[in-house]
Amino acid sequence: MSVTENKHTPLFPRPAVALELLKPITWFPPMWAFACGVISSGISIWQNLDLLILGVVLAGPVVCGMSQAANDWCDRHVDSINEPNRPIPSGRMPGFWGLWIALAMSCGALLLGWSLGVWGFWATVVAVIAAWAYSAEPVRLKRSGWFGPGLVGLCYEGIPWFTGAAVMSQALPRNEILICAALYAIGAHGIMTLNDFKALKGDTELGIRSLPVQLGPVQAAWVACCGMTIPQIGVVGFMVHWGHMVSAVLISLLVIGQLFAMRKLMRNPEKYAPWYNATGVLMFVTGMMVCAFGLRSGFTI
Repeated sequence: MSVTENKHTPLFPRPAVALELLKPITWFPPMWAFACGVISSGISIWQNLDLLILGVVLAGPVVCGMSQAANDWCDRHVDSINEPNRPIPSGRMPGFWGLWIALAMSCGALLLGWSLGVWGFWATVVAVIAAWAYSAEPVRLKRSGWFGPGLVGLCYEGIPWFTGAAVMSQALPRNEILICAALYAIGAHGIMTLNDFKALKGDTELGIRSLPVQLGPVQAAWVACCGMTIPQIGVVGFMVHWGHMVSAVLISLLVIGQLFAMRKLMRNPEKYAPWYNATGVLMFVTGMMVCAFGLRSGFTI
């Protein structure tokens, strides 16, 4: 049996398998957040289109793709239980290629970040370190149902938003931008908690203390819903305080839409978590862009 397996095990991964390892579907949140940062900065987009394109590529395919490869390598034993058809546990990604791809892309991310200036480089350094701290031993923050999702939320929403604004202005972004980026990063903790529902069985068996494992599906879903809603209410309050009334109203309507979606989620969190990720989360990220345009008020495109 082992002879047959060795005979059919490829020496190099096929390009399609390598792309699958990088999970393009996960690139959207940091790319979107980077775009929010660019828009909220108030700096002319058309005059800095090269920075926008380079930053979006860095945030999505490079840094996020690298983090997915690193996570899959470090999670290969968990995935053999939860999702055995993924590239590494299935054997379609042979040998140590998963690790080598993650390391190579980490170096590539730092080089690309350097081309975005001092702020872009150091933000990239933080993002790369966070990606490995989340997945790799001995730190492996994903074992914590509190710190793990918090770190991912920071990397998916907060850091890219900060980076987009900092790269465009080549300076520390305004306090308004920092506050909104931080609030949406905190809100993303709830999104990441719902994402943990799909790995409930494997996490339980391997001792990964996600919130669904620690609290059970219903209580974890309540925590996730509160974690998403409260920061957005904070955003609305700040937008009103800063005089961005149109944005405040639109974000409020999106929050109300999420509350209706949460009612369905709470009927059966395990069943409806994927559905909510396709509906409620869409309203969450739409609110991010509305907020970004509100912060940009008075500036030119």
